[in-house]
Amino acid sequence: MPGFGDIVQKAFYLGVGLASYAGEKAGGKLAELRSQVQKLADEMVAKGEMSTEEARRFVEEMMKQAQQGSTSGEPSDKTAQSEPRRIEILEVEEEAANEKSPQENVNNLRQQVQELQEKLRNLKRDQ
Repeated sequence: MPGFGDIVQKAFYLGVGLASYAGEKAGGKLAELRSQVQKLADEMVAKGEMSTEEARRFVEEMMKQAQQGSTSGEPSDKTAQSEPRRIEILEVEEEAANEKSPQENVNNLRQQVQELQEKLRNLKRDQ
């Protein structure tokens, strides 16, 4: 029967082996991600959507985000900033909104509709 020291040693080697394997897998995934991001950036440069300098910065930023995401288990500041922004609706002063009576507003809108209809008729005649 193996001694306690042998079990501890095997557990240690197992841990080192798993850490090494995980590191290799992560490195492979990062290399694959880098090639995909580079390919996307090259396509955007070819289409003229991005300059070569912007493409280089884009690839570097994506790799930095990927490395930060793989090293820390907690959400980064970027995810906190990607949450919806709070929009505050401000009330319009009632005096400015109610300068005209509702009947005046209706009459004004009717006049605008009639003017637009007349313009539309003129455009149809000109064609």
